[in-house]
Amino acid sequence: MASKQKEENWTEEIICPICHEFFTDPISLDCGHNFCRSCITKCWEKKAINSCPECRESFPHRDLRINKLLAKLAEKARQAKQVPKVKENQLMCDDHREELKWVCQTENKLICETCKDSAEHGQHREMPIEDATEMYKKRVKSSLDSLSGDQSVEQESEKTLKQKIFDLKEQANSLEKHIKSEFRELHQILTAKEQRLLSDLREEEKRIVEPMEKNLREIQERLKSIEEKRSSLQTLMEQNDLLAFLKASFGRKRRISDETLQISTEATTLSAGKFKGPLQYVIWREMINSIDPGLSSLTLDPNTANPRLILSEDQTMVRLGDNEQEIPYTNERFDYWYSALGSEGFISGRRYWEVKVKNKTEWEIGVVRESAGRKGKIDSCPVNGYWTVWLRAGKIYFATSTRSNALNGLSLNPQKIGIFLDYEGGQVSFYNADNMSHIHTFTHTFTEKIFPYFCPGMNTNGENSAPLVICGIKKC
Repeated sequence: MASKQKEENWTEEIICPICHEFFTDPISLDCGHNFCRSCITKCWEKKAINSCPECRESFPHRDLRINKLLAKLAEKARQAKQVPKVKENQLMCDDHREELKWVCQTENKLICETCKDSAEHGQHREMPIEDATEMYKKRVKSSLDSLSGDQSVEQESEKTLKQKIFDLKEQANSLEKHIKSEFRELHQILTAKEQRLLSDLREEEKRIVEPMEKNLREIQERLKSIEEKRSSLQTLMEQNDLLAFLKASFGRKRRISDETLQISTEATTLSAGKFKGPLQYVIWREMINSIDPGLSSLTLDPNTANPRLILSEDQTMVRLGDNEQEIPYTNERFDYWYSALGSEGFISGRRYWEVKVKNKTEWEIGVVRESAGRKGKIDSCPVNGYWTVWLRAGKIYFATSTRSNALNGLSLNPQKIGIFLDYEGGQVSFYNADNMSHIHTFTHTFTEKIFPYFCPGMNTNGENSAPLVICGIKKC
């Protein structure tokens, strides 16, 4: 194995770097590199300046010195019939069988010395393969650095998105538990009412059936007695001895007579009205008081109402009047916006109420925190403690005080708006109470008392004169 490697090493030294064959008439240049005479001559034919194909050193004169030692070694290798072995990983030109030592930047391809000197590449930009390698390494490193930066950005995006997906799934699981809990409570309420009604049915059945069964038993006893008497009389009738028949007849303590059995025909039925009426509606009406949250019965606080607002006597309706009223000034009263608050604030629990907005072209309703400003022109947005939805021009709905947050998805024109407040859950949601479709939801961590908010809006040309009406169970 060692002798074979030694043989390969010395034969590599007698191979021409241009033709990659054993040297033929080898010559040496002043730089020390060796070539076949015909190879270097052909290489220099089209060059204005002679240079070494290996190190690119230029020579003003063609001083070609014969290298007799290489000639002898090459001849020895040919006589031994050895085959020239190209160095490993050495790239060769398919057209000229020469080593690829140049990079054509114009065509982005590797070329040999002959290719470089050809007319085809005459106007092209070439670069030695070593220099090109360094240049492309820099480009690759730059691309690698860029990709590393892109990778970091994408990894961060991946991490963020995974967290969002995880949070969304957690939220979905939480909402699923909430939905199941709400329906479980409804099922419990319905089951309890079902069991109560069935119990009432059994009680009423028992109350009616027991006397009837007692009466039935009495009838059956009398029927038995009648049957016994009939049997006795039938036996008597079959007596052929006249004297015995008369004697037996005279011996009876009771006079045989027609006995009429009186049976009561009094109507005895279950109450169809109680057990077979509009049962579902009746149960629904009963459930209203059990539902949490049920429909809250709110009233307006006159001490907070703008002087131009007119409240109904029961303080459940508010509309805009033509003139300001002479009413006491209070710190709680709105003095610029035509607004009023509910009389009750909330610091816990869940509440739901509905406001009738029928025939109105402007309104604003929702909730505000107790410390929210009420004087002057206030921007009614969450930052200022206002969580509201409002209508303008009879068709454009907003969730904040800027037009960029218009609720474009609200296709129907609600006649009633439902507002849901979950204090601990930090949620204020709005619904089209006509079909309970969702309109918008605010989320916030509440830390102070929250009040219902009502603003009937401007009454331009009498087009918005209808009041806002707080709906109760028996109202709206």
